[in-house]
Amino acid sequence: MSEENIENLENLTEDLPTVIAEMEKKCKHAPDNVVAFHHLGLVYMKAGRIDDAIQALERSIEIDDQANQPMINLGAIYFGQGNLDKAQEMNELAIAAQPDHSAQAYANLGLIWQQRNDMDKALESYEKAIQYDPKLATVWMNLTSVLTMKGDDERALKSAQKATELEPDSPLAQNNLAVALFFSGDYATSKNHIEKAKELGYSVDPKFAAALDEKLA
Repeated sequence: MSEENIENLENLTEDLPTVIAEMEKKCKHAPDNVVAFHHLGLVYMKAGRIDDAIQALERSIEIDDQANQPMINLGAIYFGQGNLDKAQEMNELAIAAQPDHSAQAYANLGLIWQQRNDMDKALESYEKAIQYDPKLATVWMNLTSVLTMKGDDERALKSAQKATELEPDSPLAQNNLAVALFFSGDYATSKNHIEKAKELGYSVDPKFAAALDEKLA
């Protein structure tokens, strides 16, 4: 699917009803325009019109069954609704449609498997996501969490370091690195990163902070 750049909806400052009206008009005049329906679905999502968003995204997939971005966004809606089966289905369809452009779909599958408490499949999914796009900082963060839960401290530390390298101002990345350093025995450096996480607005687990202070005492 050849697709235009999709605007960042978080930064959309125009009047949403006006934008929606324009997009609806475009879709009416171009009923086979996959990009138009995809964009309409995203704007509906921004407006909180979830049922309409689902309908628009489904239409874009009907037009082009290889359109993996609408599949991924539809999966995100289902994930937000707690429908893990449908979320998994859409992300797996996205991977099948465009295997070489499936990093985000694999990242989403990782979250789904974490929700299901299957850390082995979550780990596999995150590793696949990184294979396709090693610059996804959030995937490295999530991978760190999974590795920490599995007790793989060495790999967790490397993953946490990669996340902070990619996104040094992420409070979650800084907290994850602090935790990984703690389990590696580097308490002083862990303290530095936990303070950085606090500065960035992260709500640090008081039990972890107390355990770290005890090690440094």
